[in-house]
Order: sequence, then C-alpha cells, then structure tokens
Amino acid sequence: MADRKRELTRILERLTPGLKVVLTTHVNADGDGAGSEAALASWLRRRGLEPVIVNPTPFPDLYAFLLNGTPACTPADEAAATPLREADFFMVLDTAEPSRLGTVHPHLAGREVLTIDHHPPAGPPLGEISVRDPSACATGELVHDLFALAGMPASREEADALYVAIVTDTGSFRYANTNPPAHRIAAELIETGVDPESMYRRLYATYTADSLALTRRALEALQVHPELPVAWISLTPADMELTGAGRDDLDAIVEYPRRLQGVEVAILFRVLPDGRTKVSLRSAGDADVAAVARELGGGGHVKAAGALVPHGLDATERLVLEAIGKAL
Repeated sequence: MADRKRELTRILERLTPGLKVVLTTHVNADGDGAGSEAALASWLRRRGLEPVIVNPTPFPDLYAFLLNGTPACTPADEAAATPLREADFFMVLDTAEPSRLGTVHPHLAGREVLTIDHHPPAGPPLGEISVRDPSACATGELVHDLFALAGMPASREEADALYVAIVTDTGSFRYANTNPPAHRIAAELIETGVDPESMYRRLYATYTADSLALTRRALEALQVHPELPVAWISLTPADMELTGAGRDDLDAIVEYPRRLQGVEVAILFRVLPDGRTKVSLRSAGDADVAAVARELGGGGHVKAAGALVPHGLDATERLVLEAIGKAL
C-alpha cells in the first residue's frame, strides 16, 4: 500500500492543468479498462487537463454510455492524429504489457508514459511512472485511490464508470480478486448515486436476438477434453456473420464451459477474419491461466487471461491444449 501511494502521488504531481493526455488500454477493452478510462478522462477534465481516449481497438459499445463526452477513437481514425502527435504524455490503464497495446504501442516510442495496472508484473515497467499492484481488485480501485489521494472524489458520472470497472472485473463480486476494498468502494459509489439494479440491467440482463443466436451456436460447439478437466468453445467469423452478433456479445460465452461440473480450465477460441485466433482462458480451479497466456504472447490474471495467437484454429487448439496440459 505504501508503494501504491508513493507511485500514485508521483502520477498526481504530473497532472498539471492545461496538459494534453492520451488515455489507452489493452486491445478489446473490458469493463475495467473502459470504465477506468472513462472515469479518469472525466476527472482529468475537471482538473483542467485535455484528455482523449485512443485505444488499439474501438471503445466497446456496451460501455459507451460511460464516456460522458470524452472523445474515443483508434490510431487508424483521422481524429486520433492530432492527439497522438500533440499529447504531453500517455496514460496506459489496465495493462503494462506492450504486446497488448496493439497499434497504440508504436506511438509510445520516445514519449512520456504513465501506467496504472493491477495485473501481476510480467516484465519491466512500462513508462516513467508505473503503478502495478496485483493486490487491487481492479484497475478501477487504483483510479479510485488516485481520486481519493487528490481529495477530489468521483462525480456522479465518474462513480458509474468506476463501479463498472470493479463490478465487471470481480464478476459481480464473485471472483477470487474480490477484496474488502472492492466492497467498500462499491458502497461509496452507491452513496454517490450509482444504481446497482440499473447497472445490472445494462451490463448483464439485456440480450439481443443476435446474442442469443450466438450463444446457441456456442453451446452446440462446446467440447470437453476426454482426459483433462478442460472444456472449450470455438467460434469462427461465419458464426459471427450468420448470427449478426458483435464482439460485445462474446464477453459471457467463456463462462459456459467454466461452469461445467468438473472443469478446471475453460477456453474460448475465436478465429478472426485475418486468420489469427483470439484465446480467452478462465480457471475454475488452481490452474494459473496467466502463465499459459504469457507462453502464447498474452497475459492477464491467474484465473482470467488471454492471448492473440498468429495461427489458425486447429493449430491454436493443439498449442493451447498442450500448454494447459503441462500447467495442470
């Protein structure tokens, strides 16, 4: 906690009014990355800075309601050119691994970078100031602590974004990373005005016909290893096209094999249009799927990790299942 406070203080000292800052997170931003970005961007504006979100992949539609007027784009967008060129510094949230920054990473060369992340360190610090604290339930916890350290608590809108960051990364307070601060911060955010029932409906209780069609195809594709406590689902671009589902509809798919009785590791293989395969790993036991993901060039948490593998489905399945077999 002392290290956390020291590094957050260093970040706070860098947040001078008038400066331009680019916020970014890992490819395919989740609720923690997107929520932390949205909350921090709004808060920085209130402090007199000029924040813009530039992510390696588009800001998720599911969390767009949190943006509160903050511009969000990708490096390929024309709107990103000026912020990337004129930024006084970059802030990287919810990752410290260059490989997970995709098309944003080349823009960090020779630039000042500040990092706030709660994943276990898997390499040297990324940037001049780096807060990397795996004891935090989510990056949203660290962003909340930054606000508290400054004596400038979250606004009503920022509270929504921090709540999303924490509730999604803890699996609605069900996962092993659910710590006492998660509940304390959630209580504070609810006192600020967050409506848990409304958030639940937005995040989990609204389905489209497309998402249900994708779920049906996913369950039909579910496979169980004949010897290992491993189950997986494989999806192709055809599955996405035929159902009309989007990337946001994939978030809960890997939970189905994870919930299967006797399964210790669940996997979602998703073939991308360019032929590469995105791998999402979840542990329901003691297996360290982050270690497996790092072998594949990815990263994450002990119980939730992922990687982007430059191979087709068959080769990726063999590679991942072999690595998991060794891990188990």
